[in-house]
Amino acid sequence: MTKNIRVLLVDDHILVLDGLQARLELEGNIDIIATASNGLEALEKAKQTQPDLILMDVSMPVLNGLEATKRFKVEQPNVKILMLSMHNDKEYILSLVQSGANGYVLKDVSSEELVQAINTVYQGGTYFSSGASDSLFSLASSSTPCEELTKRETAVLKELAIGLSNKEIAQALNISVRTVETHRQNIKNKLDIHTSAGLIKYALAQHLID
Repeated sequence: MTKNIRVLLVDDHILVLDGLQARLELEGNIDIIATASNGLEALEKAKQTQPDLILMDVSMPVLNGLEATKRFKVEQPNVKILMLSMHNDKEYILSLVQSGANGYVLKDVSSEELVQAINTVYQGGTYFSSGASDSLFSLASSSTPCEELTKRETAVLKELAIGLSNKEIAQALNISVRTVETHRQNIKNKLDIHTSAGLIKYALAQHLID
């Protein structure tokens, strides 16, 4: 039997929390195990309940989503984090990606797209709603790589951008882990991009991922 996705909802607006919980509980594979109204409360609730994924607002009192994400990545690095926001400013989104968020969804998306985002992030991928993706694309397209990637390097980059590990990429492409590591280093050197967030941004700009 497929394991349900254990989700912690975080938003400082009670009506938003109630609406999200009511909608997501209609999904057969999603369990809302707890809610929180700020980032600090979310950290405590996550320690108690051990969620698979946190759906979290960015703008909150006490501890906002950006700072909470940074702390989650240190204190509970295995939890997936999907950010929910009204803002589609590219620098704003990028700062969240760099803090360790696995996805970014604007609050004007349909409930179906939100469910898709949750499933994608839970499965190890990254997800950006169309408005957020467009913003990242405009930022990424301003930089031109110094060299073109080979077909194999492009394939490795695509898998990296959706969140696969070196071992998983090796299995998917039928190559050794050492070869993946070599390609990964070559990609970083050619593009002069040395962070996961930067590689995701580039992959979005090149339409390697949606």
